[in-house]
Amino acid sequence: MRLLPSLLLAGLLSGPAAAQTAPALKTDSLNLRKIYDEALLRGQSYENLRYLCERIGGRLAGSPQAAQAVEWGKVTMEKAGCYDKVYLQECMVPHWVRGAREKGQIIGNKNKGVPAAVCALGGSVATPGSKPLRAGVVEVQGLDELKALPDAAVRGKFIFFNRPFDDALVEPGAAYGKAGDQRRSGPAEAGRRGAVGALVRSLTAAHDDYPHTGATNYGDTPTKVPGAALSTIAADQLSQLLKADPKLEFELTMSCQQLPDEKSYNVIGEVRGTKYPEQIITVGGHLDSWDLAQGAHDDGTGVVQSIEAVRLLRAAGLRPERTVRTVLFMNEENGTRGGDKYAAQAQQNQEKHLAAIESDGGGFTPRGFNVQASPAVFQKVAAWKPLLAPYLAGQLTPGHAGTDIEPLAAAVHPTALFGYDCDSQRYFDIHHTAADTFDKVNKRELELGGGAMAALIYLLGKYGL
Repeated sequence: MRLLPSLLLAGLLSGPAAAQTAPALKTDSLNLRKIYDEALLRGQSYENLRYLCERIGGRLAGSPQAAQAVEWGKVTMEKAGCYDKVYLQECMVPHWVRGAREKGQIIGNKNKGVPAAVCALGGSVATPGSKPLRAGVVEVQGLDELKALPDAAVRGKFIFFNRPFDDALVEPGAAYGKAGDQRRSGPAEAGRRGAVGALVRSLTAAHDDYPHTGATNYGDTPTKVPGAALSTIAADQLSQLLKADPKLEFELTMSCQQLPDEKSYNVIGEVRGTKYPEQIITVGGHLDSWDLAQGAHDDGTGVVQSIEAVRLLRAAGLRPERTVRTVLFMNEENGTRGGDKYAAQAQQNQEKHLAAIESDGGGFTPRGFNVQASPAVFQKVAAWKPLLAPYLAGQLTPGHAGTDIEPLAAAVHPTALFGYDCDSQRYFDIHHTAADTFDKVNKRELELGGGAMAALIYLLGKYGL
């Protein structure tokens, strides 16, 4: 078994890590090795994910599949045998249904249709009467370009938002954030301007025929018009044909609808700390997913890793000194009701949350963690890099930690938030599409991620912040 070399120990014993003695660091190295031996040789994440994806499938909030996933989560945590208690936390969630498969086609001046791969954006209204809606098309690169157009140019038309990913950005997540406003707000702005609908280029750098769904928000828009995502191939084709024939039309058929809110639950498993039980470390992912596929990387991987991280600690014989909670959040995709409820309950109970960790970026090869914390706290966390680096998890960078744990920051002010960070280059190829299936997940990558989260919990539980 390989221990930390003396030079590495010397580096760790300077600055903020000085309080950690060489024997303690040696013990930490050995304990992390135990965690990873369990993860790589006897990990359970992969088979748990197989069941969630292949036996339950897509789990949109409010759906029967989401209810099945809640029951699965509770039973799986209980069977893991590592929690002192497992319980449900009620929350009301939106219930949007897609309906029949959407249809889209580009229609030229000879009335011949070219099929276009489309899907409804989450929360969209249907086309009137769920029947085909046909209109001309105005292409724009973003919300600002739409704003600059005169009313006469857009009234009665489809607004086609065709801003692509910025492929010059190294991190695809940055490109996703940069292009995302057209999906979130495009249909609302189209309705405000008198358009009949919005067509949005899928948020991906991939060139394929998978349209990407995702939430859209009408806000206080008085007129709601249907919003659909086009695959990147369909978007490129529509753009090219528009240049040749600005008078062409698009025909869209969608039958989605918003139903009354449904009762659902966060699933919570808790291990009480041996020394500082009042200090809580939360680790979680979101149990819901979009309905087009199995929700494997988004966020089945985060769910099973969050359960596995606590099991790994117990299997390695490590009992945390701080209380640890695994939370399977409901409704991250189209409302964050679960995250809001968890934070509100923590505030009501006047809980002290030391840290929260979220995995919601896929189950690819680990890099480390994004950290939201003060400079002093970040410096302390950075001292753990040499312990995490041998397991590909030593990259600690300031950045957004996660949507479901964000409400905690305002409610109970945890000392730090952590977002599990893995190689994201392939993530947005399948994100929110019919391709997000179990077969896209690599077992070793998945189990390494659970190990990284367990290692961070171990260090937080032992040293605090």
